[in-house]
Amino acid sequence: MAKATGTTMIAQNRRARHDYTIEDRYEAGLALTGTEVKSLREGRASLVESFVSIDRWGEVWLENANIPEYLNGTWNNHAPKRKRKLLLHSAQIAKLSRQTEAKGYTIVPLSLYFKDGRVKAEIALAKGKKEYDKRQALREEQDKREALRVMRYKNRQAR
Repeated sequence: MAKATGTTMIAQNRRARHDYTIEDRYEAGLALTGTEVKSLREGRASLVESFVSIDRWGEVWLENANIPEYLNGTWNNHAPKRKRKLLLHSAQIAKLSRQTEAKGYTIVPLSLYFKDGRVKAEIALAKGKKEYDKRQALREEQDKREALRVMRYKNRQAR
């Protein structure tokens, strides 16, 4: 069987991009069981309300991420919302730990994807946005869309 190459998106956390200002991004591996990988291959996952925590032993955990049970699994199926260990370098973990303790940042998962046949999670060091920041970001997006729409219309008229 040929080895899978490239990246395939499984799930994204769009809410995190809206609620937080993203500072740094990291790619982390996940320690999963077989039925979890099979469920992810079916594209069944949700990162809504999930978060990343660092315990006192310096291990990074993805918590509250929902990977539903594998439909064809047996009695040894996994728990859907269990804690899953994230695999990062110790220097990255130390840096994340320092920044979350000192500056008021948090770590949020942005997406889950397959990269060369392995499940990866994109996590980010983020700072929460205030309500007016969220409104301002939405307004800027609408302005950009409106400007593109007008430019497209003007370009069609010029022909």
